[in-house]
Amino acid sequence: MQLTCNFLPQNDGRCGWYEMLPTPPPASPLRGRAKADWVVLGAGLAGLAAARRLAELQPDAAIALVDARRVGFGAAGRNSGFMIDLPHDLSSHDYTGDRHKDLQQIRLNRGAIDYMRGIVKRYAIDCDWREQGKLHGAAEARGERALEAFARGLTTLGEPYRLLDAREMQAVTGTGFYRAGLHAPGCVMVQPAALSRGLGETLPENVQLYEDTAVREIRVGKPHVLVTDQGQLTAPGLILANNAYAAHFGALGLKGRILPVYTYGSLTRELSRPEIAALGGEESWGLIPADPMGTTVRRLSNGRICIRNSFTYNPNVKASANQLARVRAAHWRSFVRRFPMLTGVSLEYTWGGALCLSRNGGTPFGELAPGVFSAVCQNGLGLTRGTIAGKLIAEYALGVESELLDIMLNQPKPVGNPPEPLLGIGVRSTLAWKEWQAGIER
Repeated sequence: MQLTCNFLPQNDGRCGWYEMLPTPPPASPLRGRAKADWVVLGAGLAGLAAARRLAELQPDAAIALVDARRVGFGAAGRNSGFMIDLPHDLSSHDYTGDRHKDLQQIRLNRGAIDYMRGIVKRYAIDCDWREQGKLHGAAEARGERALEAFARGLTTLGEPYRLLDAREMQAVTGTGFYRAGLHAPGCVMVQPAALSRGLGETLPENVQLYEDTAVREIRVGKPHVLVTDQGQLTAPGLILANNAYAAHFGALGLKGRILPVYTYGSLTRELSRPEIAALGGEESWGLIPADPMGTTVRRLSNGRICIRNSFTYNPNVKASANQLARVRAAHWRSFVRRFPMLTGVSLEYTWGGALCLSRNGGTPFGELAPGVFSAVCQNGLGLTRGTIAGKLIAEYALGVESELLDIMLNQPKPVGNPPEPLLGIGVRSTLAWKEWQAGIER
């Protein structure tokens, strides 16, 4: 079976998380022919976790981790940095759904956080790891009702939370924009590109990392052969952790089941001391909107503010210059609406990144073909679900059993999508309608 892909990760704007980091050492791309026991394709959170776990379980095996760009440059370093432990259903205004499924998702998410916490502490990875929880903020009555429903759901699940009124929200955020809020304590905040790079720099010795190595062709067989621009990699075991790009290889049951939906972020320049004084509030916090299509906001301890909103359906896995310009204008409007005291502050960085979604929230976790395993499609929870999917797919491939693996294997599989152009029309119209519904939450 021969699979090809013509889509590769693009430089979708200037990602502030990545550009704030020091310049990394030169990459080590694959040149010539190489062999390994396992190849992991994609060095995002899932790929980094899969390669590490394979190496932990098989210290004498040769593991190759391959990425078309640098570690931290892709979607794993382009999100808002929330390691979310609670249910986070993007299709629901209260983020929760079926109690049994919610409890399982909590176990998976906390398993990911526990695993990542151990790595970060062991190797002292400098990623601004903050166990400070997250806020949910409501700016209008509809959002307040969503928060009330979320609170009821958390009560049913036995999860702690604290409701905040407008005065308490302003004391934390410095802005009077929010009418009400909810604080959930279990979320961990990180600098996502720094976390990814730190994970790449601390991989076990039996993992060979090939960056700037675009895989153009996969020949599935015994063994599998990955053909790159400058070489060829052969291995009997292959783990796909390349999310939205996986479907473009086709023939493995992924094509027509995964949706590459882009979301976008901007980072301000650093605030001056007078601007920090004018803002007030706490120096570091993260806020998720009551409406899933609203604006996520983070204030960083380094004096910057991150704004994230806007969704587009990009089947070519690329954000255009026009899209980035429109999004930047939308981010500025959202920023000014929340922080009128900071109108002199500029947005220094704006970027896009792909969410890998399925229409039913399912995931193609498991073995797709003999010796080919999938850890793709995290449905909007890349930091936690990517981490746990990568760890568990390595354990599944090596026959290690666990309750968390059983939960993962029982997740629904992605359903098929309608053909184009119906799919594009449907997704784009749904996104536009939901963004309009979000009102001032956006």
